[in-house]
Order: sequence, then structure tokens, then C-alpha cells
Amino acid sequence: MIYFRSDYSQGAHPEVMEALMKTNMEHHDGYAMDVHSDHAAELVKELIGVEDCSVYMMIGGTNCNVTTIAAALKPYEGVITPRTGHAYFHEAGAVEATGHRVLTLPPENGKLTPEIIAKAWDEFEDDHTPLPRMVYISQPTESGSLYTKAEMEAISAYCKETNLLLYIDGARLGSALTCDACDFTIKDIPPLCDAFYIGGTKNGALMGEALVILNKDIDDHFRWMIKRQCGMLAKGRLIGVQFEALLEGGEDSLYYRLARETNRLAAKLRDGLTEMGCTFYGTSETNQIFPILPTPVVEALEEDFFFYRWAPEEDGMIPVRFVLGWGSTDADVDALLARIKELL
Repeated sequence: MIYFRSDYSQGAHPEVMEALMKTNMEHHDGYAMDVHSDHAAELVKELIGVEDCSVYMMIGGTNCNVTTIAAALKPYEGVITPRTGHAYFHEAGAVEATGHRVLTLPPENGKLTPEIIAKAWDEFEDDHTPLPRMVYISQPTESGSLYTKAEMEAISAYCKETNLLLYIDGARLGSALTCDACDFTIKDIPPLCDAFYIGGTKNGALMGEALVILNKDIDDHFRWMIKRQCGMLAKGRLIGVQFEALLEGGEDSLYYRLARETNRLAAKLRDGLTEMGCTFYGTSETNQIFPILPTPVVEALEEDFFFYRWAPEEDGMIPVRFVLGWGSTDADVDALLARIKELL
């Protein structure tokens, strides 16, 4: 079986595992109060070009989203997300379990715009409804599309004008930063938002994300909120060690190298499918590819390849998702393309 289901189906990259093994017998204080977590936080601050912020080593993406949203919002406030957004669609109501309504809006190619966000006020307009207070977006989106710098700036400006917080889910931020379509750097992100995170789980780490909080109001007693949301890892240094291994070297670091390689393989797969005449479900520019294939082709592929059926069958066609991860190879892509060509 060749895996294209996710970018975290393997463990950690060998260089990350080597760092974990090298530090395994060290003694450190718990709960990310250790030299490795501190150093990882300094690497993040250097990478983003901001010293006056807080960086937290978090156990996973859902934990980042739930904890940040819960810390940022008052009980009657809600968070605006695309209908396809991870905080709404793939987290089993975790955000709403904190008491904050998720206010969903239909995106365009997976993305929100100021015009779409403005529609929230049409539905949630008075003191009988949740009050929109935060906008949640993913960079890249759940459908693999990418916000341009201008699009992010427009959303940021609208949020500031309307007193909305902006939070950016960066589970696959490495893929966004290194794809051919990217017109921004990681240093462009902090001025635009109140918080964002750098995803490790989906780019070479065994687990863990680095959450950056730029708004001091959100940061008030944030470690208390991490604990309350069951995210305070006793052996917190395990995440710090991994981000040391991933981020040392800045834009020449392992983190960037892995993301560039997954994007290269994704482009190879996308180009090969395009040459075969395949159509796609949305426009993906990163490491997720969404071709629409005949049902018999999908069923035959499932014998040897592991991937998602992304949307229901319609007129004998099924949108599927192929994801390239740090351990994907040219041989994997070649095998998939050859099999699809044989079946079409």
C-alpha cells in the first residue's frame, strides 16, 4: 500500500528523531519550562522577525485552535470560519464545547474575503445572537488553495476596521511558504494577525506545533488556558527539541527543505494528472491535490493506494485527495500516475 492519505502518516523525520534520541537522557523541568523549548521559541522569534511576542509549544493543531479561541473570546462571542474550515469541519465541535459558536460562511475556492466576512453581520446582528469577534483562516486552506499577500492584507485591514481578531491556522504553513505561487514570507504574517501557528505535525515532527501570540490581550494567563484545555504536556521539552531540529537555519532549515520537497512532488503529480486530462476540485497550489476521477478508477486505485474520497460521488465521478508528505518519493508519484494512466 502506498500512502497519499495524509502528510503525517509516518513518524518523524530522521533528523528530528536523532535530536530526540540525543536529548533523551537529559533531565529538564516539565511543561515546556526547559532550555530546548526556550531555544525553539527564540528560533521562531528570529524566523518571524518579532521579539515582542509569546511562543508556546503546543501538542497539536486542534489544541492550538481550541485554546487560542477560548482564550481570546468572551462567552457570548463567536468565531467566523469558512464552512470548510478545520475549526468547524474537522474538530468534532471542540471549539463549541468551550461555549463559543463557530459562525460558518461559504468560501470562494476555500478562502474568505472581506465581502464574505461582512455577511456575518447580516445574520448575527443583535444581542440575541452570538457576537462575531474573531476570523479564523487556514494558510493554506483545507482545499490546498493559497491566500496571496494582498488577500491576507485585505482581510487583516477589514478585521481591524470592524474590531475582529484574526487567527491563522498554520498546520501546513511550510507548504504555503515554499510553493511556487507564494508571494509572501513568514515575516509578512505577524503584522497582519493576532495569533498564528507554525505546524510541525504535518511537516516532519512526530507531533507538535509552535503557537505565536502577538496580541497581549489573548496572552493573558495563557498557560492557565493551555492547562485548562488539557494541552499542558508534562514532557513539554519533546516539542521544543523537535522545533530546534526543524527550524535551526531559518529559511534554509529542515522545515523549509521538507516543505519544498513535498511541494515539488505535488507539482509533479498535479502536472501528470493535468496531462491526462483530469479536472480538479478547486485550485490547489500546495501539497494537497484534488483530482476528480471516475468511480471505477477510484475503486481500483484503493486496492494499492491509501487516500481520501473527498466529496460524494456525482454523475459517476468522485473528487479524491492525494497528499504528499515528507516521506513521499518520486517512485510513489510515478507509481500512482502510471496506475491512473492505465485505468483511464
